[in-house]
Amino acid sequence: MSRLIETHHTRNPRLWVFYAAVAGLLLVLISGLVYRQLIKSHLYSGKERLQNLRRVVVPGPRGYIYDRDGKIMVGNRPRFSVVLNLAELRGEFRAEYRKIKNNYLSLAITERPNTDQLARIARATVAQRYLDTINFILGRHETVRSTDLTQHINQTLLLPYVLLNDLAPEEYARLIERLPVNSPLQVYTASTRDYPYGAAAAHTLGYTGSNNDPAVEDFEGADLLTFKMKGSVGRSGLEKIFDEQLQGETGGAIYLVDPAGYKVEHPISKRLQQRRPVQGHNIATSLDLELQLAAETAMSGRTGAAVALDVRTGEVLVLASLPSYDLNTRVPILNPEQDLEKSGVWLNRAIQGQYPPGSTFKILTATAGLRSGAIERDRSRVLCPGFYLVGDRRFVCDARNGHGERSLVGAIRDSCNVFFYKYGLETGPDLIAAEANRFGFDHKTGIELPFEYATPHVASPTWKLATLKERWMPGDTANTAIGQGDTLVTPLQVACMVASFARGETETKPTLLHDPQRPAQHSPAIGLAAADYQAIVDGMEQCAQIGTGRLAHVDGLRMANKTGTAQKGRIDLAWMVAFAPIDNPQIAIAVVMEGTEPGVDYHGGTYAAPVVKAILEAWKKKSERAPTAPAVNFKVE
Repeated sequence: MSRLIETHHTRNPRLWVFYAAVAGLLLVLISGLVYRQLIKSHLYSGKERLQNLRRVVVPGPRGYIYDRDGKIMVGNRPRFSVVLNLAELRGEFRAEYRKIKNNYLSLAITERPNTDQLARIARATVAQRYLDTINFILGRHETVRSTDLTQHINQTLLLPYVLLNDLAPEEYARLIERLPVNSPLQVYTASTRDYPYGAAAAHTLGYTGSNNDPAVEDFEGADLLTFKMKGSVGRSGLEKIFDEQLQGETGGAIYLVDPAGYKVEHPISKRLQQRRPVQGHNIATSLDLELQLAAETAMSGRTGAAVALDVRTGEVLVLASLPSYDLNTRVPILNPEQDLEKSGVWLNRAIQGQYPPGSTFKILTATAGLRSGAIERDRSRVLCPGFYLVGDRRFVCDARNGHGERSLVGAIRDSCNVFFYKYGLETGPDLIAAEANRFGFDHKTGIELPFEYATPHVASPTWKLATLKERWMPGDTANTAIGQGDTLVTPLQVACMVASFARGETETKPTLLHDPQRPAQHSPAIGLAAADYQAIVDGMEQCAQIGTGRLAHVDGLRMANKTGTAQKGRIDLAWMVAFAPIDNPQIAIAVVMEGTEPGVDYHGGTYAAPVVKAILEAWKKKSERAPTAPAVNFKVE
C-alpha cells in the first residue's frame, strides 16, 4: 500500500510581486515621514509656533518732567480700571448660548437669531452679569455695549476687556476689598499723566494723547500675532519735542493660546519670554516754578504772555501764555464743556503771538542811531510839543501836551515818540531794520518747542516792496522807529533781545533744558561806546524809578525797564521789558498784555508792569534765600 505524500511549497513566486509592492509603499511612507518629521520639521514647528503663540506688548511709563529745582511739573499717577478676563468665561459663554438658543426654540416665531448673533447676545449677557456686580458695589448703573465687546473679542481677545475705566481712588479701594482674588473680575492699574500744578506752564509742558501702536524694540516675537496695550504719545509742548526720551521701554510677554485664541495655562508658558516695562528718561527743564506761578497769578483773568530768561545762559525761567487750561482736564480727554477753541486757549502766545513791539523797540532805534552817528549822546535833543510832522502828516506823542525838551535819556525814561520820530528818520529805515535783525528779530529763536512762529519779519523798504508791492514812505520810518507798523515779533524774541542787550551783546539762544554747569552764552558785541550804552541803560533805569515803568519798581533792586504801547487791529497791546540787577544782569523779562475793552488805554506801565513786578519780586525773594538741594534727585537725560 503506497502512501501518498502531499507537499506544499511555501515560496510561491507569485507572492514576490505583492511583497515588493508592500515594501515599496512602506518605503514611500517611511520616506515621507522622515521628510516631514526631520527635513521639514522646522517649517511645521514654525507654523505651529505662529498658530499657538501670541505676544502682548505693554508700554513703559513715561519719564517725569521737573523744574530747575527738582519740583515735579509732570509726573504719572495710577489709573484704575475694572477688567474682565474672558478666557475664564468660556464655559459660561457656552452655557448661556445654549440657554438662549433653547429659549428662542421654545418661542413660536419664524425668524430667530443666527449662530453669530446668539453668541454675541450670550457674551454680552454674561459680561453684564459681572458688570452688575460692580454696579452694586459702586452704586453705578453702567451697561455693556455689545458692539464694543464683539470688537474686542474679534481683535484683541488675549487682552482683558475693560468694563470701567479711570476709577476714583475710593472706588478702587472698595473693589479691592470686595472682589474675590480668583474672580474673572480684576482691578487693573495703568499709568497716566499727572500735572500737579494744573494749568501752570500748560503750553510749555504740553499734553499727551493715546497711542494704539507703541513701538517695540529688542523684544522677541516680532513674527507673532501681537496685541498692544494702549500707550501715550506727546502731542504738544515738551511732551511732543522730547517724546522719544520720555517714552518708556516697552515690555510684555508671549503666551500659549488654544485654537480659539484664549490663553492656556500650561507649564511651557513659564518658559516663554517675559519682560517688565521700563520707565522713560526724565527731563529737567529750566523753568522756575515759583516765578512761573508768580507770573501767571499776576496775569490771571487777562490775555497775554510773559517770558523771563537767565541773562547769562539763555535758560528760560518763565514761559507763560494766558488764557490757559488745566492739563489734567486734557488727560485722557478734554472736558467737552470747555469751549477752548473760541477762547484761543490753544495759542502759545509766548512763541506764536505775532505783535508789533511798541516802544520797547526804541531800545533798538536808539542803538542804531548811536552806532550810525544820527544820535549824539550829549547833544541830540528835541522839543516835544505832543506831535511831529512828517510831510503834512501829524504823528502824535503819548503826552498830548508834549514832554518839553528831552535828551536821549529823558526820551527813553518818558517814552517820548517825538524824539524817536525825528532821529529815526535821520537814522533811516535800513539801519534800523539791520539793527533789529542783528538782535534776532528776523528769525525763529529755535527754542525746544513745536510750532514756533515761523515767519517773523522786520519792516524795511526791501521787505515792503517784496511783500506788499508798495513803496516805502517816510511815515513808515516814523512808525517803525517807535515799534509800530509792519514789524511783528514774539514775546520770546523780545525777551531774547533784552537779555542780549543786558549782556552788551546782540543775540541770545533760549533753551528750556536746565544744566547747572551750562557755560555763559556769548554773541557779537553791540558795538556801542561804553558811554553810549550807559546812556540807554540810564534812561531805562530812570524809566523804572520815576518814568513810565515805575509801577514795576521792586524795593532793594536796581532794575532797568522800558514800557510800550501798540495796536494790532482792534487789539491794544501793553508791553514792558526789563532786566535786573543793573550792575550784574541776571534776569531779563518781556511781558505783553492784550486788551479789547473800549475806552481803556492799555499802557505798558499800567497793565504789563504788575506782571514784571511779580516776577522780579519772586526772583529777588528766592535769590535772597540760602540755596537748597533739589526736592528730589534728578538727572538731565
